[in-house]
Amino acid sequence: MKPILIYCYDAYCGWCYGFSPVIKRIAEEYKDVMEMDVLSGGMILPEKPTHIGGIAPFIQKAYKTVEELSGIKFGQDFLWHIFNYEDSDWFPNSEKPAIAMCIFKEYYPDRAVEFAADLQYSLNYEGRDLTDNEAYRHLLEKYSIQPERFYDKLDSEEYKEKAYYEFSLMKQLQVNGYPTVLIQTGELKFQMVARGFTDYETLKGRIDKVMSGQSAA
Repeated sequence: MKPILIYCYDAYCGWCYGFSPVIKRIAEEYKDVMEMDVLSGGMILPEKPTHIGGIAPFIQKAYKTVEELSGIKFGQDFLWHIFNYEDSDWFPNSEKPAIAMCIFKEYYPDRAVEFAADLQYSLNYEGRDLTDNEAYRHLLEKYSIQPERFYDKLDSEEYKEKAYYEFSLMKQLQVNGYPTVLIQTGELKFQMVARGFTDYETLKGRIDKVMSGQSAA
């Protein structure tokens, strides 16, 4: 079988946002020798809607660390919700962006890494609320996806089940932090090449080891 690079991420994971330029570069570089897949982790799945105020104080400090290590920038429209959370109407939930990813992969399976990066830019730079259906409309235009069909699927049980299947798959693969990158080289053979933010050179070195039949460690 052709090796598969599996990018385990969550749309609400700030470190995944910082990792976006790295994984996009890797996906482009290895697209001819590996298949690419993105799996959503379901990092924020509250039983009851939970206001952004619960995590905003943590993000106020953490986002600077992500910027310093990755070089990425968080947008003012996102940071407004973090620093003015008393006035924010955000109730973060990983479910809807995970469903959107499942839909998107049916249209463009080879561009899943790109779409994940676009989702994260929409949230972390443009300040779009990913629990709001309208947060996806500009991406439908970019990827020429018919809105009516997309929104029918976004609200369907079928695609919700697909998203929750990915969440359960993360547990089976024992992925408990994001971003994580795995390479599948056999039906039941997976090698972890990144856990947490990893720079390009380090990740490339580990991938090349796996591709040459060595252990990534």
